Amino acid sequence: MYKILKKEVLSPTLKLFEIDAPKIAKKCQAGQFIILRIDEKGERIPLTIADFNRDKGTITLIFAEVGKSTQQLGRMEAGDSLVDFIGPLGCPSEIEKYGRVVCIGGGVGIAPVFPITRALKEAGNEVIGIAAARNKDLLFWLDEFKAQCSEFRVCTDDGSLGEKGLVTDILKKVIEEKGKIDYIIAIGPLPMMKFTAALTKPYGIKTMVSMNSIMVDGTGMCGACRLTVGTETKFACVDGPEFDGHLVDFNEAQRRSEIYKDEEQRAIAAASCGGGCGCH
Repeated sequence: MYKILKKEVLSPTLKLFEIDAPKIAKKCQAGQFIILRIDEKGERIPLTIADFNRDKGTITLIFAEVGKSTQQLGRMEAGDSLVDFIGPLGCPSEIEKYGRVVCIGGGVGIAPVFPITRALKEAGNEVIGIAAARNKDLLFWLDEFKAQCSEFRVCTDDGSLGEKGLVTDILKKVIEEKGKIDYIIAIGPLPMMKFTAALTKPYGIKTMVSMNSIMVDGTGMCGACRLTVGTETKFACVDGPEFDGHLVDFNEAQRRSEIYKDEEQRAIAAASCGGGCGCH
């Protein structure tokens, strides 16, 4: 059993958990993820590692409550335990001294981009950070993110915090101001990553994205997380989760991400009414 040592409510739908998992904390690297199960009948939930502390033996997760299982997870409290907590899974981020890099976190994507930003800074890069969300209530860890950057910008769609505009608006300004960007990592909603990659492609800037595909076993056996990268089929769990954004077929990825939307809504409805109304 893996105990929840700390719970923090970042917003009504965003939760932070600190999990006691010393073996995973000892081995994990920036960019990797875990898969957890709440109980014996629970589904497998993949979550990218937001932070880790090797000395304390802890893993920090930040997740949005979007479906039945993540809503159930969000109702757990410090002191509760998870039946399964497996990792580290996936390939670590490509951490090198590139030069000038831009790290972009969109919404809950701020969580997984944080350890990557820290690692890129430790590797000697000049790091420019961009945190973005639809509104200020969906932003978090701004001080922590900013502390890893030589320059830091915040934007919201509605202008409730930072600059008003989309990530691509801010990124275009950065590219025009700086003249040379050597590497970009962007993590967030699929449309954000899609349009970020479309913006940077004409400039020839290497742009990596993290694909949070529908996943089952997380070891490459089931193929549920497959996506097209260039002319190849890749699995997000073992080949990723990070891929060259200029090669990812985002339209296919978006379609696949919506396959079970109706089933998710029925599961949420059934859970909320106890399953007695026939809606499930």
